[in-house]
Amino acid sequence: MHEHEESDGRIVPAKLPNKAGRPVAEAVEGRRPAKGNTGSPTRPGHSTGPGVPSGLERVREVARKDKGARFTALLHHVTVDRLLEAYWATNPKAAMGVDLVTWGRYGQDLETNLQDLHRRVHTGAYRAKPSRRAYIPKRDGGARPLGIASLEDKILQRAVVEVLNAVYEEDFLGFSYGFRPGRSPHNALDALSVGITSKKVNWVLDADIRSFFTQIDQLWLMKFLEHRIADRRVLRLIQKWLSAGVIEDGKWSETPEGSPQGASASPLLANVYLHYVFDRWVSRWRRQQAHGEVIVTRFADDFIVGFELRGDAMQFLRDLRERFAKFNLELHPDKTRLIEFGRWAARNRKARGLGKPETFQFLGFTHICAKGKNGGFWVKRVTISKRMRAKLGEVRDQIKQRRHRPVREQGRWLGSVVRGHVAYYAVPGNSKAVQEFRTQVIRLWCQALRRRSQRHRLTWERMGRLAKRWLPPARIQHPFPAVRFAAKT
Repeated sequence: MHEHEESDGRIVPAKLPNKAGRPVAEAVEGRRPAKGNTGSPTRPGHSTGPGVPSGLERVREVARKDKGARFTALLHHVTVDRLLEAYWATNPKAAMGVDLVTWGRYGQDLETNLQDLHRRVHTGAYRAKPSRRAYIPKRDGGARPLGIASLEDKILQRAVVEVLNAVYEEDFLGFSYGFRPGRSPHNALDALSVGITSKKVNWVLDADIRSFFTQIDQLWLMKFLEHRIADRRVLRLIQKWLSAGVIEDGKWSETPEGSPQGASASPLLANVYLHYVFDRWVSRWRRQQAHGEVIVTRFADDFIVGFELRGDAMQFLRDLRERFAKFNLELHPDKTRLIEFGRWAARNRKARGLGKPETFQFLGFTHICAKGKNGGFWVKRVTISKRMRAKLGEVRDQIKQRRHRPVREQGRWLGSVVRGHVAYYAVPGNSKAVQEFRTQVIRLWCQALRRRSQRHRLTWERMGRLAKRWLPPARIQHPFPAVRFAAKT
């Protein structure tokens, strides 16, 4: 048994909520016990009799019923048809890798190319190409390194991830939301809000893992994968992707640590790593060591933990630092905070002569202790101001480049920008910020159109008509968290 195996290897379902009549965050955090799970586990390769589903459904069924099963034959599920689906799911406009092969060029002889890729994968002749290093700016002024894989590597990774999801979607815990089929950031936001409002949460740990994707310990990752995956061919594929290295400024360098952020397989590998390092550990910690209630919501490498008791929160933070240190991870010292937050935070702080409760940020929103129209407590979520300013800066720069194009073309583009912003940020309580974003886009557009000529005739009245025609209204598009969470759970 490896160091990280600190239980019997099985996922213990979370306790059912005491008040079953109301939606609570904990209801979705544990996995339901598998129906028909017997004391004699079924191992891969044994005859299962007639009527058993084939393909990935069979894999899912075994993974669900037998948490100790190791899958010895998975690569044969990577078929030409699955590679074809992965090709069509790849973004045609995505940046090219080191091979400089575009989506369109590869598709000119698609069937032959996929047949050849399939043959190389199944005969062991496939070789992963190095990723092309690129950088994107971070909100804190730094740069985030990305690894842009070649097109064939993207296609194969997508196909393999689909196969592995059949296993790991039966293992991952309910409070893990990032980059999983059928789960979105808004599902994580709903669960967090419902957990804070329906549970006894008085303290919130807002945590950030320093340089997570570049700090993943590849040896530990492979050990974690071997708990479920015994197909050496699949494991070798993953090892090839991890060890392919990167090319930057024409020079190759190895990558002994981390997983290339931007690769199709990286989100799943990151979830596997944190499933063993964090999810299972925190699930066990709150059952065995916490004295009060604890809620957890994780989206990729961002997570929020809520506590009833400050003592639990302080002990958890100490234990978490020790836990992460074992697996080459570290909490960011400047971005990890323990704050007083919850239903009684404002009252308790006022009694101690302190100001309003602090806020925290998660998935693009600032979370605030607030009162609803009926005077009851609720978690108000507003767009992070820095995020909105950064987005408006991008829009301003793009408008300058497009201002001499036809108004119709500009309107369609800006309409898509506003539509995308509203689709994500238009949650209850955030109407003012969403409306402000639309207003600022109109202002920037008006300035750009007026600068096309020194003798413009663009009045605000005409600008209003243009905005009404091309820009969607800023209306709330999401239900209250408890409504959607209850329906989904």
